[in-house]
Amino acid sequence: MRDENQAPDDASLDRSIDEPLLVEDVLLLLYQPSSGAIAGENFLYYVLGGAVVADLALRDLTEVQEVGRLVRRVAARGDAPHDGILRPAWDYLNTKPRGIRTVLAAIGPELRSKVLDKLVDDGHLRRKRKKLLGFIPSESLELGSARRAELLVRVRATLVDGTEPDARTAAIAALLSASANLHQFDPEIPWTSSVIHRAKEFENGNWGAAAVGAAVTRATIAVISGALSASAAANADGRG
Repeated sequence: MRDENQAPDDASLDRSIDEPLLVEDVLLLLYQPSSGAIAGENFLYYVLGGAVVADLALRDLTEVQEVGRLVRRVAARGDAPHDGILRPAWDYLNTKPRGIRTVLAAIGPELRSKVLDKLVDDGHLRRKRKKLLGFIPSESLELGSARRAELLVRVRATLVDGTEPDARTAAIAALLSASANLHQFDPEIPWTSSVIHRAKEFENGNWGAAAVGAAVTRATIAVISGALSASAAANADGRG
C-alpha cells in the first residue's frame, strides 16, 4: 500500500491534469438530459463566470482583498494559466483588483459557447442536428459519456449522505446552490431542508475537511456565492 504522504505517481498526476475544468463540470451538471435544456439559461453567464473564478482559486491563481469595511475585491496572483478558457479571466483580474459582480459580467457572456464546444470535443455531450418541418435546421444536445452521472453521485454524496467532499466538489455544490439551480436535481438530490442547509454551508466556505489549506479558495467561493445569490434573487424578482 502506498504511503498517504508519498508524492502521487505519474498516472494520478495525469488524471489531475486531464480532469475537465470546473466550469465544464458545472455546465455539464446544469444540462438536463430529460429535456435537453440547460437549467438557468437566463442567468447562465453569471454562473459560468463564477465557476471560472472558482477554478482559478482552486489553482491558487486568485486572492480576495479587503479594501474597506464589507468591501472585497478579487485579484489575480501567480503565473498566468495556459488554458484558453481560464486565461482571459486571469488576464482581466490581473489588470487590477475588481468587484466580483463586475468580473462575472465581464467574463461570463462568452463562456457558454466555448465550454459547450469543449464538452462536445471531449465527448461528454453530443450535438444532434435535425430539420423541423423538413427544412428548418435545429440542434439539440444529448449525453455522450458517464461524466455527468459520476459528478451527480459525488454531489449527492456530499449534500445528502454527509460525505466529506474534496474542495472541487464542495465548490460545485456551492455554485449550484448559490445560483438557485439546486432544486433542478430533485429527486436525484432531494430538495429538502437538510440539503438546502448543507449547501448553504458550502456557499459560506464551511467545508469541513475539504477546507484544510484552502482558505483562499473558501474566501473566493464565499464572495462568488454572495454575488450569485443576490443576482439570482434579483433575477427571480424580475420574472415575478
